Amino acid sequence: MKLSIITINYNNAEGLCKTLESVAGQTYRNFEHVIVDGGSTDGSRELIEQYEALVQSSEQPYTITWLSEPDKGIYNAMNKGIRLAKGEYIQILNSGDALYAADVTERMVAALSDSGNRHIHILYGNMIRDYGNGKSNRDKCLGDRVADNKPKEVEWTMYDFIKGTVNHDPTYIHRTLYEKYGLYDENLKICSDWKWFVNAVVFGGEKLYYVPIDVTLFDTTGISETQLEFREKERHEELEKLLPAAILKDYDRYHFPIAQYKRLKKHHLWSLVYFLERVLFKLEKWHILK
Repeated sequence: MKLSIITINYNNAEGLCKTLESVAGQTYRNFEHVIVDGGSTDGSRELIEQYEALVQSSEQPYTITWLSEPDKGIYNAMNKGIRLAKGEYIQILNSGDALYAADVTERMVAALSDSGNRHIHILYGNMIRDYGNGKSNRDKCLGDRVADNKPKEVEWTMYDFIKGTVNHDPTYIHRTLYEKYGLYDENLKICSDWKWFVNAVVFGGEKLYYVPIDVTLFDTTGISETQLEFREKERHEELEKLLPAAILKDYDRYHFPIAQYKRLKKHHLWSLVYFLERVLFKLEKWHILK
């Protein structure tokens, strides 16, 4: 089996319905869907049972594995799903999120197959953020650094993880990486997937590959989007454990000026700033300014 799609849910029957419909509508069927429900009381369990019966009676059924029992939080549920999964690659598509189009899974699996002799362990595409008011944006997650329809390696540095993360829902992760780097840290509330990517990519040297496919439609009402201040606090506490204090101090001090530099360079204004800096350098050299 090429792929396991993992969905976690707790008392979100409406969002779960949207997720299940998007999975059931896929043209590619050689995958399993693992659903981990946290013991919901809003009809989610009954919805899963109906979904399972519908899929198994279809002309092209696929494997469904599910359980409904209390869990210890988001990452505990995600880890349960990973332990149950049988696929070579794992995608985590949580309740409320949806696959963007019917051919998304087919195109992503084809991208893995078309990658030549490279063995891609992490492949990701675009995540569409839907704000529910007719507005949306395409999060390429540094994918704008490449301009090709085939999977291309994208370099992520510690700075990139200071500023953001790889979106987990449009990402395929080879199951051996969970064996190598472990599962998600269940002590964290929001940023355990971010911490996992830091360990695998920054400290483990795993390569990230991007393909320009709109993979998922993201639910912006989730905890990671509504508790941004707490998310940043939790990330920084983990950085204090991961990085030497002197290095983290530099990141804290200079990450904003670096972001300004990147923005100016993007809009072709850096040459003006560089010219002014050179003028200041000469004025200081000639002792006109001190």
